[in-house]
Amino acid sequence: MSIKCIVSCPISTYSGYGARSRDFVRALIENYPDWDIKILPQRWGNTRKGFLEDTNDTLFLPRLITNITYQPDVWMQITIPNEYQRVGKFNVGVTAGIETTVCHPTWIEGINRMDLTLASSNFTKDVFTGSNFEVKNKNTGQIEKNIKVEKPVEVLFEGLDTEVYKKLSSSEVDIDLSGVSEQFAFLCIGHWMQGGLGHDRKNIGYTIKAFLETFKNKANQPALILKTQQTTSSIIDRDEVLTKIDIIKRSVKGRLPNIYLLHGDLEDHEINQLYNHPKVKALVMLSKGEGFGRPMLEFAATGKPVIASNWSGHIDFLRPDFSALIPGELENVHSSAAVKDIILPEAQWYKPDDGVVGTTLRKVVKEYKVFLGRAKQQQSYVLNNFTFEHMKAKLKEHFTLHLPEFPKEIKLDLPKLNLPKLKKIG
Repeated sequence: MSIKCIVSCPISTYSGYGARSRDFVRALIENYPDWDIKILPQRWGNTRKGFLEDTNDTLFLPRLITNITYQPDVWMQITIPNEYQRVGKFNVGVTAGIETTVCHPTWIEGINRMDLTLASSNFTKDVFTGSNFEVKNKNTGQIEKNIKVEKPVEVLFEGLDTEVYKKLSSSEVDIDLSGVSEQFAFLCIGHWMQGGLGHDRKNIGYTIKAFLETFKNKANQPALILKTQQTTSSIIDRDEVLTKIDIIKRSVKGRLPNIYLLHGDLEDHEINQLYNHPKVKALVMLSKGEGFGRPMLEFAATGKPVIASNWSGHIDFLRPDFSALIPGELENVHSSAAVKDIILPEAQWYKPDDGVVGTTLRKVVKEYKVFLGRAKQQQSYVLNNFTFEHMKAKLKEHFTLHLPEFPKEIKLDLPKLNLPKLKKIG
């Protein structure tokens, strides 16, 4: 009897969770070729759907289902934990998790509905397992129960697809950046989410202002290439992003360095082309918090320097001796960035040290060969520890430890009967 498995996930969306879903399900199929694996596709916020159809995928498309008609042996959900449901005989949640110091109690309740949760980073696991919420009686004020993690939580990092994200030679790079006149450009990539200046989760606004303040009035100014959008790849969204950039530029006095906007969706190979372009010298990601931080892992595979906040999920794979990790402190989430039940106003996340940011940006330009040498070591570390194949092996390790033995179909080998020969009477 083949083990029946259903994975509910946003596998056909153009999102980080979509990429995570495709990697995870592929690893599952390769690890367990004898399982009957089906996929129940889901949406992911407002992100565009249709990735599988656009790429004419032959691995996942035949496995898609539109509803559940039986109880699977193994049920998996790739989403945030408050959406977890028990559907199968054994239930697994997969999540990048949290970007702050505190999650909502319903996330812990969701984890406890599952038999196993796989978190993308040690940071996420630690926030979950360290959470303890007291529920008090409204009348007496006495503690009635504690909400804390009672089910296993393991770390399953998001493995690098080395077939897509890798070092390319100059002759292999054909993405057009002829509009960028500078030969030295920093790259910043990520959605520009809600929040005032210095408070959006990816810290896009802060990064823009820090770059402008650092290099204003300087000779031989570098450029900043900003690959971002807010919610969609529409012209309206692009114009809103340009307006926000202009507001920040007008707040900085002096002769300013150039900022170039790349807006809209790029395919995976195009993103790798961007990472590898000779004009793109380093990635700068000053995030307030990351459950994992896929772009930093992908960029590290090129052997170029990564400048990042020294906190949260990406610290699992960015070594402090190989990458430029910016010190800072925790601060309360600003009300403009709070999201109901997801990013809580009582939580904290990272604020990079302003002075160190500027110093580091200048040093990367001035001492680029030094940072490039360290980046080569970071590249080696990533390729030796955080690839898709390493992730696939870790997934099997976790399942070997936690999955129960399911009933197996036993073929009956009946003995051949030697029946007596009967003669017809009459």
